[in-house]
Amino acid sequence: MEIYWIIIAVFVSAGAVFATAYFILNQFLMHEEKKRLLELKMQNQNLLTPVRLQAFERLILFLERISPNSVVLRVYQPGMTSFQLQSTLIKNVREEFEHNLSQQVYISVPAWELVRNAKEETIKLVNIAASKLNDNASGTDLSTTILEISMQSGIQPGKKAIEFLKEEIRQLF
Repeated sequence: MEIYWIIIAVFVSAGAVFATAYFILNQFLMHEEKKRLLELKMQNQNLLTPVRLQAFERLILFLERISPNSVVLRVYQPGMTSFQLQSTLIKNVREEFEHNLSQQVYISVPAWELVRNAKEETIKLVNIAASKLNDNASGTDLSTTILEISMQSGIQPGKKAIEFLKEEIRQLF
């Protein structure tokens, strides 16, 4: 009978040693896995940070380029009719937006919504100004009306988005 107790004691001791070794080894492996994942995240972050900063830069540049003053001065050509200028302005704003569409991956959803809203507000401003003119108005008349509405109403479509993007950059970096 005593041999049974010795065998049981050996198995219990061996089981305790096995359980302890298993627990320690399991904890070590989990720690190493977490450490490896953290290193991988850090490497990805080092690669992603410059790309994200570039996305913020491109979106701020986009917002500056579609501001009423900037887009009118850049697009207007002497001799354009109001309708030609309106079409060209809207086309230009949409093309600029489409060119920067992929940047939404690198910014927050609220920031992207503000960028989209700035685009829509700029197009809306152009259309409102065009609706105030008669059919035979010149491009000069439209550009003047756009700038007047922008100045009088204080509508700066991209200003809020630019401020939000700058604040998001400050928080992230």
